[in-house]
Amino acid sequence: MDELIVRPYTLADFDGLLEVQKEAFPPPFPEELWWNRAQIAAHVESFPEGAMVAVIRDKIVGSATSLLIKYDGKPHTWEEVADNGYIQSSHQPDGDSLYGIDLCVRPSFRGKGVARALYEARKQLVRELGLTRFVAGCRIPGYHQVASQMTVEDYVQAVVDGKRHDLVLTFMLKQGLRPLQILPNYLEDDESLHYAVLVEWKNPDL
Repeated sequence: MDELIVRPYTLADFDGLLEVQKEAFPPPFPEELWWNRAQIAAHVESFPEGAMVAVIRDKIVGSATSLLIKYDGKPHTWEEVADNGYIQSSHQPDGDSLYGIDLCVRPSFRGKGVARALYEARKQLVRELGLTRFVAGCRIPGYHQVASQMTVEDYVQAVVDGKRHDLVLTFMLKQGLRPLQILPNYLEDDESLHYAVLVEWKNPDL
């Protein structure tokens, strides 16, 4: 099996990063939510440790972007926490939590441990920086299929209980993350009916 490497990304990786975004988030996902060059430059300048790519045979197959925040438990949107994707005004260098604003994998490389490797790298960064936790707003793309039959709270609980499978939330649970709260109007996301689930992984060293 080809070696999978996780490394920091730079502005020179932009074309590869955009390819991954286009493949991972095709229409009807809004094109304006794909990274642009100015956003990638801002990630690298503001918090290079949180800018990660997964590479196989010199090909970028996945990416993950994070920033530091002071976690207060208040409801928020993706635009607020991500500074509309630029992180410059929302990144807090003295924050206690690593917040993941993006993770994507080329569809042709899914099931090969790419996302898991990126999450392991995020956990390692939490431990290296002595942070309290990793948190992220998790999509629930399966919810739109059953929204007429159950509330979002019941759907999330059913996924947690293993009674339902959600492409994203089930994966997050397998990575050791646990739900904290449901965030309405988190992101323009028709499949999730614009909901997200805030999930958390606590630093076991603390």
